[in-house]
Amino acid sequence: MVDTTIYSARKIITMNPNRPIVTHVAVRDGKILAAGDLSELETWGDYKLDETFADKVLMPGLVEGHAHTMEGTLWRYVYCGYFDRADPNGKVWTGVQTIEKLLDRLKEAEVKLEDPDAPLSGWSLDPIYMDNTRVSRADLDKVSSTRPIGVLHASGHILNVNTKALDLAGMMKTGINHSGVPLGDDGYPTGELFGPETMTPVGVHVGFNRSLTDSDEQGLRDFAKLCVRTGVTTITDLAARLEDDGVDAMLRVTSEESYPARVVPLQFFMGATPKETVEKVSALKERTTDRLRLGRIKAVADGSIQGFSARMRWPGYHNGAPNGLWYTAPEQLAELYRLALAAGIQVHTHTNGDEATEMVLDTLGPALRDVPSPNHRFTLQHCQLADAAQFRRMKELNMCVNLFANHHFYWGDEHYRLTVGPERALRMNACRTALETGVPMAIHSDAPVTPLGPLFTAWCAVNRLTASGRTQGEHEKIDVEAALFAITLGAAYTLHLDDEIGSIEVGKKADFAVLEDDPTECGGDKLKDVRVWGTVQGGRIFSAAKL
Repeated sequence: MVDTTIYSARKIITMNPNRPIVTHVAVRDGKILAAGDLSELETWGDYKLDETFADKVLMPGLVEGHAHTMEGTLWRYVYCGYFDRADPNGKVWTGVQTIEKLLDRLKEAEVKLEDPDAPLSGWSLDPIYMDNTRVSRADLDKVSSTRPIGVLHASGHILNVNTKALDLAGMMKTGINHSGVPLGDDGYPTGELFGPETMTPVGVHVGFNRSLTDSDEQGLRDFAKLCVRTGVTTITDLAARLEDDGVDAMLRVTSEESYPARVVPLQFFMGATPKETVEKVSALKERTTDRLRLGRIKAVADGSIQGFSARMRWPGYHNGAPNGLWYTAPEQLAELYRLALAAGIQVHTHTNGDEATEMVLDTLGPALRDVPSPNHRFTLQHCQLADAAQFRRMKELNMCVNLFANHHFYWGDEHYRLTVGPERALRMNACRTALETGVPMAIHSDAPVTPLGPLFTAWCAVNRLTASGRTQGEHEKIDVEAALFAITLGAAYTLHLDDEIGSIEVGKKADFAVLEDDPTECGGDKLKDVRVWGTVQGGRIFSAAKL
């Protein structure tokens, strides 16, 4: 029986510096046996020649180093985003660009609900594009005053709810004193909730009991469809609760032969002590499989810049908004870092504002002196406002960074105009500074915050264009080669998986992105338009057209 398949392709981009371009790749047992020309690969013995990809371009399966599988579940809710967006089945949903259109879309969905007590759930709201007009509970009450309604912001850090939802959560009252619960002139909550501490108690009443952080089984399958459509073979779930039932569900779904992606979920550090979290994740490591990689932690230091909940150093927000929120106290992070380093567990930490980044650097440094670990690869996620001095400190601490390149397009104009002002907007997501400083770097979409699509993310890093078409940060542009590295080997490195994925070379997983166009020849301005045929994951072929 022939157990080796050799695939031919128009071009194979390996990301292997020893053999950067080849024409054939041999696959055996879901791994790459060899990559080269046909005469070289034939020396391995009997084989089957497969010309399925003879007119395609192969590159390593794309690695999305910061996403949330909950997007698969969210697509069963009401899409309320500003930009047009494709769902897992390829249908494009038109964006809603005014509060009136938002309420109209919610009303259309509300009348279709047969159960009068069922919640109405929406997602991807972005009021910064609506002249930063805040959506209130009174607005959502116009949709229904008897049904609980909740709409999650695009950032995932803010939830808008109606009066009924607040009432069900016991929060429709005066006297609440919490920075994450704004109050109106009447002393009652406005219906806007900032941060998981305030969102979670109300979320259970508006359909976000699980999908604030986790996906359900159908959502996992639907999210995997998005992976195939965008060339992704390894996807992170960067804030998972990983309760026993959720882990069991992930193991069931990812073990299905038809499941096309490797999922890397990170335990969300919330609601437990550092010791409890590290002990839990250490135990979860034992349940790891090839397509479900457990054993990492995600901490969150602050909120979002466009939601004005990120922590900013002086001079603060450009429009004078009050400083944002701390989601995790420095002493909690310090203990988490020490325990995780001692246990050999990697921690990824969300920082958006530069004050949050500074706090993490100040905290990790002493922890590393106490528990030396030269290959820890602790990674700063988003890290949008880091300056050159902070990147130098990251290098000294052997940290990695995963920058939110998509922000230039989706919110760049608003950052320039409103949130951080011109100078800091030009340095946001400083990819070139990271690379020139020697900090290992990935770039990401943070799906569902922005749409999954590493080639689009690469385009953002190369061109740094805003939605209005303006270049923002010319000197932080990177070239196509560096951008493609960031969405393959760069992201794999931040996950301690670069020995398994991220390049096409002997011994690694047979994970390929199958493309109709050549991203190395189309020009940086066309990267986002590269067409994806599908993927190969662990030697299994998945066509986007057959999902």
